Amino acid sequence: MLTPFGEKLNPDCPLQEHPRPQLERAKWLNLNGKWDYAITETRADETAPAQWDGQIVVPFSPEAPLSGVNRTLDSQHTLWYRLTLPLDGWMVDGQRTLLHFDAVDQEATVYINGQEAGRHMGGYTAFCLDITPYLTGKDDQLIVRVHDDTDASWHSRGKQSSKRGGIWYTPQSGIWQTVWLEVVPENYITGLHFTPDMDAGVLRITATANGEGECVLTLEGKEHRFPANQPAEIPVENVRLWSPEDPHLYPFTLQFGEDRVSSYFAMRKTEVREDEKGVKRLFLNGRPCFHNGLLDQGYWPDGLYTPPSDEAMIYDIQTMKDLGFNMLRKHIKVEPMRWYYHCDRLGMLVWQDMINGGGQYKFGVISVPLVTGLYMKDSRYKAFARESEEGRREYYQELQEMILQLRNVPSIVLWVPFNEGWGQFDAAEACRRIHGLDASRPIDHASGWHDQKIGDIQSLHVYFRPYRFKRDRKNRAVVLSEFGGYNLPVENHTWNDANFGYKGFSSKEELWHAYEKLYREQILPAIPKGLAASVYTQVTDVEDEVNGLMTYDRKVVKVPREEIRKLNAQVILLGEGK
Repeated sequence: MLTPFGEKLNPDCPLQEHPRPQLERAKWLNLNGKWDYAITETRADETAPAQWDGQIVVPFSPEAPLSGVNRTLDSQHTLWYRLTLPLDGWMVDGQRTLLHFDAVDQEATVYINGQEAGRHMGGYTAFCLDITPYLTGKDDQLIVRVHDDTDASWHSRGKQSSKRGGIWYTPQSGIWQTVWLEVVPENYITGLHFTPDMDAGVLRITATANGEGECVLTLEGKEHRFPANQPAEIPVENVRLWSPEDPHLYPFTLQFGEDRVSSYFAMRKTEVREDEKGVKRLFLNGRPCFHNGLLDQGYWPDGLYTPPSDEAMIYDIQTMKDLGFNMLRKHIKVEPMRWYYHCDRLGMLVWQDMINGGGQYKFGVISVPLVTGLYMKDSRYKAFARESEEGRREYYQELQEMILQLRNVPSIVLWVPFNEGWGQFDAAEACRRIHGLDASRPIDHASGWHDQKIGDIQSLHVYFRPYRFKRDRKNRAVVLSEFGGYNLPVENHTWNDANFGYKGFSSKEELWHAYEKLYREQILPAIPKGLAASVYTQVTDVEDEVNGLMTYDRKVVKVPREEIRKLNAQVILLGEGK
């Protein structure tokens, strides 16, 4: 099954846009395209194979149709990649060459000209290596070795399963986001961290660098000077606030010695607080903002985790915005940075989930609470499949990497460290760590169930019974973070013959009638009482699941566009108290 975007793919140069819009340099090189690959049978293999199996289209994983490989990596296999780097005329004395991998699932070891240049564990976050010492400037060879346990270990795996079906999806391995190079001077900017302060009218920023010196930030034609590696405040005149209705971005450039980068930020404030009636709600820019959202898995039938193109990412976001939604809950996945950029510029709020891991989940822990409403203390590591101390440490490491990578993104307005008890543990500690890295956003500590009675949000998943609003005993904001999931297979637009969902229908008319009734009888009445957000399941069909508002191939929208847009406008206005 191909999407319209996959049908247009040029395998020699896929996904060519700059992959990091918030820290962009002029001199960079996209390495996506055809690489050599091999899959060897032994996990212990440490020497590149003498024979290669063929070519793979990077950045699509070997399991994805668009890769041209269509092979599944087993936990005992080793996946190899090889590319001769096109560096003629690239290297300049006194400059460094940085090699970026935006995501490799799961454990990657990188070699340049036979020498190990670095390693990374974790399949969802970016990593960067300074490969300057290993380069010759002529016929330099890059080799990447990958191991992926999927669900054979406690590593983070998201919704990938070696036994796919229902809500668990086809596993994927290896490189699945853009690989690229950039050139930097000897002393350069290594990172940016900025937080908008709407109330004070300033941008709080720290520019980290591998040396000391002065930074010059140019914003709206004015220069602002401050030292690298120290916090600074940049005044923002005539502040224009970012919102879904007016997603205004402030572009700026930053100079540090010979290094120059471009970036952007937005002025906005997200929080949980009481409204004028004393009801806890989600606020944006000092006003109640009802988050009218959808669960967004980010899977593609032709690319799996990897969107086929930049246009494909834009299509999903813009279509949901055109239907009247103002929020996407990015479910158990970290997207390419360009996806977040498009949410920033198009005005789509984002709830960001952390990736689940741990051992084999127990049905009574992850499913029974949906019916019984019985929750457990998440210090019971064995029950939650979190017995491995090393696995718990790895979760915290990946959580930190995700927060640091995404905390500058304006559209992200809430963090979700755990979902439905999938490898949940010590949620209070996870929240403490998140808050230490980013104190500017609320946290939904346990989406669905196994509520530890902490934080500012009570998060509920309701599928098999009517939803009736109840105030939280802890006086937290109440969000319906998953519901609906109505399924309708559309002939000639299904991935297989499965018909998974939570309530089935046989026509678009039936589906729309039930959807509208659900909102009018359960969601709209709950909003004045205190419901602060709703997340319908889901944006698209995914494999067995046919409960999306769009088909998996993105070719059919199942609901009437004008009618759902009008309904969503009522939901959002009511949530604003209008």
